[in-house]
Amino acid sequence: MLDSVLTALRHRFPAEEAQAHCDGPCGVYDPADARIKAEAVLSMTKKILALEMPQPSDTKAMIGYINTLTRYIAIKEEQAQKTKEELLILWTDFFKPQHLEAFPNLHETFWKAAKLCSACKVEVNLEKAEELMAAVKNIHDMFWKAKGREVPYYTAS
Repeated sequence: MLDSVLTALRHRFPAEEAQAHCDGPCGVYDPADARIKAEAVLSMTKKILALEMPQPSDTKAMIGYINTLTRYIAIKEEQAQKTKEELLILWTDFFKPQHLEAFPNLHETFWKAAKLCSACKVEVNLEKAEELMAAVKNIHDMFWKAKGREVPYYTAS
């Protein structure tokens, strides 16, 4: 019964066709998520490099060390993957062919940033993590310039 009522309503009041230039309504894209996640990658990389391994004979300290190291690695890899996902969404959903005129290096910029995300997952490399932050800043600048706005880039640390 309910199905027939809903069907009748849909036929009587059909929905208007909607048009959009992107997958979602304007304004839903923001490179801030990528920055936050990339900053977590940098933070975890620094924490991993700063960890000091205890004496192997100190079982309790070794277990704590391995637990902490494992957590830092898991967070670093998860955040690097999420950074990549955020960047790929911006690249494939927000930026359009007309943006290539203003940013001729757009594809290379995103491709290199995605590769840096992968490098940060596979390695514990401070230089790569810092390069990722720089790449995200560059994308932040391109994004807001494409929207005709100046939005400051800031980090939490």
